[in-house]
Amino acid sequence: MKGLIIIAILLTVGIIVWQFKKNKDIKKLLISLGTFGFIVSLAVMGNLTRSVIPIYIAHLILIIGAWGSLLTYMYKDRYYWYVILSPVITIGLFLLLEMYTGSSNEIG
Repeated sequence: MKGLIIIAILLTVGIIVWQFKKNKDIKKLLISLGTFGFIVSLAVMGNLTRSVIPIYIAHLILIIGAWGSLLTYMYKDRYYWYVILSPVITIGLFLLLEMYTGSSNEIG
């Protein structure tokens, strides 16, 4: 599984560079690399939601959707920012749940 994730990351970076060599559009390159870095950082931050399986599964689905939205931007020049930001919802929901029911916020 880890190998597939590494291959997907390398393939995405390769597609971004290939698109840049084809179009020579520096703005699109920087937006794509920035968005890719943001999606990867959201995926890493999403590991904290692993203790609540339904939120974690929803987060994985939203990360895949954000990745697909990045690919849509690279090929069709349509930037769906709300799809890219959607994994933030699951992280916020998890933090809210932890604040409400978690053991780290005991009053005493």
